[in-house]
This record gives sequence, structure tokens and C-alpha cells, in this order.
Amino acid sequence: MAEIMLMGRIKRINSLGLGAMELEFVHSVFIKKDKTEKVKETAKKENVILTAHASYYINLNAEEKQKIGASKSRIIDAARITYLSGGYSVCFHPGYYMKSTKEQAYERFKKEMKYIIEKLKEEEIKIWVRPETTGRVSQIGDFDECLKISQEFDQVLPCIDFAHLHARSNGKNNTLQEFNEILTKYEKALGKKALENMHIHMSGINYGEKGEKNHLFLKDSDMNYKDLMKALKEFKCKGVVICESPNLETDALLMKKTYSSL
Repeated sequence: MAEIMLMGRIKRINSLGLGAMELEFVHSVFIKKDKTEKVKETAKKENVILTAHASYYINLNAEEKQKIGASKSRIIDAARITYLSGGYSVCFHPGYYMKSTKEQAYERFKKEMKYIIEKLKEEEIKIWVRPETTGRVSQIGDFDECLKISQEFDQVLPCIDFAHLHARSNGKNNTLQEFNEILTKYEKALGKKALENMHIHMSGINYGEKGEKNHLFLKDSDMNYKDLMKALKEFKCKGVVICESPNLETDALLMKKTYSSL
């Protein structure tokens, strides 16, 4: 049943004039292995690019080994099914600093990422694995950490959530100049090819001193999406922009219209 509903969603994305959709594996990987080929065929026929968001229940810096093992399995499972379904990129939230220093948390993150990438290579799963820039100061995944981990491994690039960057800085990272600085830093760290292979998240967002509170409609937020679209165009970025506003389709179409008008 879940796969049938998914086919309908893919077709709807095409009918709306949008070109990408994210598989929401945030609670579970709901596509069975024997159904992946059908998903792949449908996405190809409808000309819809697939990405995925892995489980919310991930913490690669957990104190319990069992939780770390489960977190790695959830990322690998999401990557495997996304790849078999024809998707090219899977993103995830790395976890929390907990009682660790940022340096300690990063080293644990790096260690567990090494295992994940090695496991995917063993299975010949050729998919981009994307630590997402996170919205709260308590979470692993600031912009520098996502750039650094991407320099460490093949198959790893950041998923840049511009709303999260805005929220985590309590209102910064929201001008054309700042967007240009972010993209310049991204290109310097990872090369021009990374600009041509981006996985971006965008939405309106509510935030405070500790960062993200909740996502909002673009019209109800201060998120400067117009200048972001301008920066993406100026830098000739390629890839996908996934809308995470509560009104997914409306804001996705708004951003597309804005981008196309430039």
C-alpha cells in the first residue's frame, strides 16, 4: 500500500511541474526491497529525481553502543533502499554533542562514518551520503563540521539546509552577501564539482538563541529565499532543492517561480 501511494506522489510531483522528491524515511524505511525497481521505473518515467531523508532516530555520538549500532544501521538501510529505488542522495542528522566537546563528538562522528562508507562500498551501493547542516546548537552538524567530514571520505557531501544555518546563528546567514560567502566557502572546501551536485533543504523557520524551533511557511518567516535563489543562480549551482515547509508544494513552486524569473 505504501509503495502504491508513493507512485501517486511521484506522478503528482511531475504534474505540478516540479522535478525532485524526497523519500521520507524519517520514521521507517517503508519501501520493500522487491518494490524498489518499480519505484525506480516510475521516477524515471515521470522525470523526478529522488533523494531521501534517513531516520530521525540517529545519534552517532550516543553513549550506548547499541544506539550507535542502530543509528548506523538506519543510515545504511536508507542508503541501500534509496539507491535501489534510483535515488542518488540520502541525508541525515548526525546526532548530538551530549556531554562531549565538539572535538570529541566530531571524532566519534568520523569513526562511525568510516564504518558506514566502508559498508556501503562493500555492497557496491553508489550513493551520496549527506550529513545535514543542523538547526540547533546542541546538534552535531554545523557548516564547518559538514564540510570537514566531506573532505574525509568519498561518497560524502553536505546536505545544506539554509533555514537551519539561519536558525542556528539566531538570525544571521540570511543576506545575499552571506549566501555568497557560504557558497564560496563550500566551493573552496569541496571544489566546483560539489557546487554542481548539491542537495539543499529550504523552508521558513522559527528560531531563538538555541537555534531551530519549528518550520514555517516562507510567507510567515523572515527567510530571505529570494536572495538565496539569486545566489544559487549566480554560482551556477546544480542539484536539488527540497522544500521542508509545512506547505511543501506551495513553497516549492514559489521558489521555482522565483528562481525561473531571475
